[in-house]
Parts: sequence; C-alpha cells; structure tokens
Amino acid sequence: METEKMRGVNTVTKIIKEMPGGDYAFLRRKRPTKLSKDAIKTVRLVDLFCGCGGISLGVKEACNTLNYQLEIPLAVDFEKEASDCYARNFPLANVINADITDLLSDAVGAPLTEKEKELQEMVGTVDILVGGPPCQGHSDLNRYTKRNDPKNHLYLYMARAAEVFKPRFVIIENVTGALHDKRHVVQTVQQDLINLGYKVDIGIVDLIKIGVPQTRRRLILLASLDGEYSVEDIQNEYSVGEERTVKWAIGDLANAAPTSLMDTPSVPSKENQRRIHYLFEHDVYDLPNEERPPCHRDKKHSYNSIYGRLHPDKPSQTITRGFYNNCMGRYVHPTKERTLTAHEAARLQFFPDYFDFSSVSNKTALGIIVGNAVPMKLPYVYASALLSDIEKGE
Repeated sequence: METEKMRGVNTVTKIIKEMPGGDYAFLRRKRPTKLSKDAIKTVRLVDLFCGCGGISLGVKEACNTLNYQLEIPLAVDFEKEASDCYARNFPLANVINADITDLLSDAVGAPLTEKEKELQEMVGTVDILVGGPPCQGHSDLNRYTKRNDPKNHLYLYMARAAEVFKPRFVIIENVTGALHDKRHVVQTVQQDLINLGYKVDIGIVDLIKIGVPQTRRRLILLASLDGEYSVEDIQNEYSVGEERTVKWAIGDLANAAPTSLMDTPSVPSKENQRRIHYLFEHDVYDLPNEERPPCHRDKKHSYNSIYGRLHPDKPSQTITRGFYNNCMGRYVHPTKERTLTAHEAARLQFFPDYFDFSSVSNKTALGIIVGNAVPMKLPYVYASALLSDIEKGE
C-alpha cells in the first residue's frame, strides 16, 4: 500500500528544477549515483533507436530522483558503435544491435507476427516506452531529403511498439520538422496511439528553458494510458528560469590534457586553421565574408554561424555530428584556437563526465554518437513528470 511518505517523495520531486545537487555539479560528476537498496518501485523501460543512451540516461536519473529501480528489458539501435556504447553504460540492459524493421511490423492493428509475439514474451511488462527515431530526414539542416526521407517512416514503428508492449507511458523525441513530414508520420502515430487508448499531447520544447546550454528545440510526443499530460505545462513546471552558457558548461575543460579521444581536438586544414586564427586575431565571433571560401563569399547566404566562434556568455548553437569542424557550424572554442572536443560537445549535450564513451573507436564515430544524442535533461524532465505519478491507478 502507498504510504504518505512515498507520496511525499513524488510530490516534492515533481517541482525540482535541476538534477539533485544542481545541474552544474551533475555535469561534472565522475561516478553515477547508486540507488539505495530500499527503492520503492521498479520501472521497466524499452528504448528504441536508443543510440548511446541519452534518453535512457534521463529516465535512469529520473528513477534515481524518485527512488525507483530501473530495468531495461530491451534497447535497440542499428549502429553498432552506438549500441556498444549503450551496453557499456547500461551493463544490465538487454541491448540488441539490429534494424527495428527486422523486429517489428509498422502495421498497427494487424495481428502480431510470430517474431513480435516472441519479443513481447521476452520483454514482459513495460512501464515506459521511449524512442528517438532517426531525425536527419526531418531536419531543417538537411536541404536534400527534408520531409521526404524514407527514414522518416521509422517514426511509425513507435506506435506498433506501443501496441506490442502496451506500456503505460510513451515518450517520442524528434526534431521540430517532423511535424511537416509529407507522409504525416507524427500525426499518424498520434492517431494510432489514440486508437490504442492513449491520451496524447504533442509540443515543442525549448531546451534552453529546462537548463540545457544550447539553442535546441525538440518535438515531444507524450502518451499515457492514465491521465492527460501537457508537454508545454511540464516544460514550464521544470523551467530553470535562466540561460546556461557555454562557459557555464565547459569553462573548466579549456585546458584539459588530450590524454584520451574525448579530450583530443581535431586537426583542421591549413585554411580552416587560418580562419580560426583570424577570429582570435581580430577578436570577432563571426568570420567576415571575404575570409570565407568562394561558395559562401561569392553569393548571398545566411550561414553566418558557419566558421564562427562560440560566445562564452551565450548558449551554444545546436550540437550536431559536425562539432569537430568549423565548416559545419559555430564550433570554434570561445577562448582556444581550436574546435570543440568530444568531451566539450558531450557536456553541451548534457552528458555528465561519468558517462563512458571509451568503447567508441574513432573520432568520426564519436562525432556521430555525441552529435546524434538526445540531451538527457529533456527525458529526465518528462520521465520525472510521468513516473512521479506511476503508482496512481495501481
């Protein structure tokens, strides 16, 4: 039976704006928090398109805050480097390196396949289903396949997964452009979930408001078999009330020794090194047009941030897989004549220092894994709001 003490823990936690101990200290934590042995509940999580585990990390830390245990009976990703990194950080999870289309159908309402029945039996009870389907095809940064990329179709597998596993809650994360997909994948999944009995809300979250130090906006779909939840209301409830800056996030890493792949910066071409030097020599943050390559210099463009230097007293631009290269965005360090290291990019992506990327074999893979990750403060906020009410209705 639920006690007043249990309800008190959940009620208090729902209004916490930062990670326990504060966001600043959390990012610099060298070891993960261990749950006490008297956890009041076990939460079971399925993470599809799991990447290195940004969403799962947010759910795990929400469980830590709520004094819940976490079990992960299934996490799936197509990229082996990413799924290996996930397995290193969640050693008790059942991690499968596979194409989701080999495990599930996308036909909501159709009889379960034999493979789906086997998966359902293996996974068992699920409290929360999460996923961040590949989003490059939806991104406004992708001019070639935007809104009409075959990978956008993968979003539909989240509804089928909900039908197969019957979780109490669903959280789906994506870029805001997914709303405008030509095949209406978001709207289709929303209706499918409603037909399955879920109450669904969709909204756009400004990650700056919840304490992430970068200008990143994400589309969140929340679904619940219990009460109704508002994406906007939860964002407002967990708003930290201040912008976190680049200096706040990575100021202490400027002089980190390059003793690991995480702390080793890239080696720019001579031309890009010259452009980086120009920014510091003239104490500017935007590279003048005459210093750009002909593809920019000789025509009108809106790419002012490209080749730019990060402002120490502002949030960073959105971190992408291109953070090693100044030709991919504003990724020059604010005080050092170099681009960001993976460690600095991970901090800006709200990964704490204890998160282990050591299984990643090279910079190219590390750039992809860190750049594609979901900042864990986002799922932390929404999982905290949903899971704090998980005992209701039991």
